Amino acid sequence: MAVLTAEAVVCSVRAHGEHGAIVRALTAEAGLVAGYVRGGRSRRLRPILMPGNLIALELRARTEEQLAGATAELLTSRAPLLAEPLPASAIDWLTSVTAATLPEGQAYPALYAALAAVLDAVAAAPSARQWALALGRYELLLLAELGFGLDLSACVATGATGDLAYVSPKSGAAVSVGAAAGYEQKLFRLPPFMQHDDAAPTDEPTMTDILDLLQITGHFIDRDLIEGRNRDLLTVRERLVARLGRAVA
Repeated sequence: MAVLTAEAVVCSVRAHGEHGAIVRALTAEAGLVAGYVRGGRSRRLRPILMPGNLIALELRARTEEQLAGATAELLTSRAPLLAEPLPASAIDWLTSVTAATLPEGQAYPALYAALAAVLDAVAAAPSARQWALALGRYELLLLAELGFGLDLSACVATGATGDLAYVSPKSGAAVSVGAAAGYEQKLFRLPPFMQHDDAAPTDEPTMTDILDLLQITGHFIDRDLIEGRNRDLLTVRERLVARLGRAVA
């Protein structure tokens, strides 16, 4: 019998049968895993099996093909944040996109650490300005870990490494000011803090810069990871970005 014991971030919970639930959670060493929790919809277990919570997870399966039986103990609860619309939207999106895009059973330790860090930031920060950048960086990492990383090191048209100001929506590569002439409206603005030019500003990114980053990552997540198939998931993100935009205003 195969046994896995690990700390895990709950990413999705789906009802199964009359009282049970199938939980999908991200671990550092085993990646995204799934298990059936007996009584997972009970009053006792529902507060534990909430997306965003950190749990002590144990999975037991007789064979690799069989859905494992799971037990969970709460380590860190995110439940208080779900009463606040903006943090709740962030947790919903982060856990949902992780569950929807990662293959099961493949380790992504950097993603696990980044997801845990973003959730900690959402819990600790007094405003979205303190965690929105971490959320955008998580999306960049998600794209890179799944083979769709952006190339912002040089201009895709000229090879130049300076004066980078845009991102191509087709290639995901940087474009310089000169190469973008006449096509600016068809390109994404590259926020200064993402530029690799040594002369680029070193100031902290503004919320407008962060929203520009989220526009870029949102485009490529939709095109390369979700591929337009999950409208409900994209709606979750649209709601989040709209709320972040209102927070800026």
